[in-house]
Amino acid sequence: MKIKIAVIGSEEFIDRILIEGSNISGIEIVPYMYQDPSEAGKLIRSLKPCDIVFYSGAFPYYSSKGEREKLTIPSLYLAQDEMAFAYSLLSILYNYKISLKRLSIDLMDSSIVTNVLSDMNFKVKPLRIMDYREMLESHFDVEKIVDFHHTLWKKGSIDLALTSVHAVCQRLEDLGIPTLKMADPRLTLIRGLQEAKTQAELYRSKSAQVSVGYISFPHLHRLQLKYVEAFALEIHASIQQMDETSFILYSTKGDIEALMNQNVLADFFDKWQDSIFIGFGYGITITEADLNAKVALHFAEKDSDEKCGYILTEKKELQGPFPNERKQHSLIVAQPEFLEVAKKTKLSPANLSKIMEFGKSRQMLHFTAADLADYLQVTRRSTERILKKLVDHSYVKVVGEEMTYQQGRPRTVYELNMPIYQ
Repeated sequence: MKIKIAVIGSEEFIDRILIEGSNISGIEIVPYMYQDPSEAGKLIRSLKPCDIVFYSGAFPYYSSKGEREKLTIPSLYLAQDEMAFAYSLLSILYNYKISLKRLSIDLMDSSIVTNVLSDMNFKVKPLRIMDYREMLESHFDVEKIVDFHHTLWKKGSIDLALTSVHAVCQRLEDLGIPTLKMADPRLTLIRGLQEAKTQAELYRSKSAQVSVGYISFPHLHRLQLKYVEAFALEIHASIQQMDETSFILYSTKGDIEALMNQNVLADFFDKWQDSIFIGFGYGITITEADLNAKVALHFAEKDSDEKCGYILTEKKELQGPFPNERKQHSLIVAQPEFLEVAKKTKLSPANLSKIMEFGKSRQMLHFTAADLADYLQVTRRSTERILKKLVDHSYVKVVGEEMTYQQGRPRTVYELNMPIYQ
């Protein structure tokens, strides 16, 4: 089955990508054309079923961030690279006979230009370059880039503008400024499409992984049975009743990930009146997925919430507790530093991973046992036992006390003293 690639770009880009794509086996290109890159978000909302979205550049990719992040399929854009600039530079020197000193350039990363010139041993000063990387994450202002070139042109400082943005190219041409759109070499386009194909195939493979789910509850009523059956239908799962208070579901990783993105699980919990625990497991084989699902269910049943769910992935990454949070903790000790902490303190990988995530999530370095207990969702006594083990081996420091009330004992204030960015 062919990989269906939705391509979002200008008419010029679409025309070229259709030509190059016809030479790549196993793909089908579905074009979505815009007049202005800011229309990319609107085009996302009109997408028909496809395997991946391929943008013509960084501008349309970032300008459609809100819509793009709602996609359940991967997306990428054709990145600017040294080849694109070198190709354009050769064209300027050969066809236009213009000195680099008389050239203004805009692109996402100015180091692309300096790298090429350094490799070619070109010493050019001044270099008139606008780097718009920072604009991509906030507000991309086309007029600001146009003004950069226009100002230099009015001063008589340049003879040609080289732009990487199609909309800027059109605006500059309307102003009567000699302009060249940065080239997208044939090889760059082919590599971009091949990367899109590879990512889509990888996503398909992961989405097709087996998923097993266990649902457990104290009582089952007829209405609740309908909820379970409707839930299974929404995630395309086959369902089997194990006993009066538990079910097992068989689905795929892709269906469960879609479930999480669409808040189907949260809606299911909202409808359920009594206690309920859910554990999903992913795996390459059904045996592996089943084992992971049982572990995830065990974590859900141990949680303090009456409605709780966890997912354990094929990489032994525990996600949850749902529906309230989607934290991720590793159940595997891999890094040497992490392994040393686990051995010395006799703490489980799950608890250590949660403590590291706790450290990353806080704006303040200092914390109390109550802060950690609230994050771990365990009792104060259990938290104090964990902290004692860490303090005894100098992985947590006691840095003071706080007195938040006029009466009672002061609370010990701690600070983590171990690497958390692993």
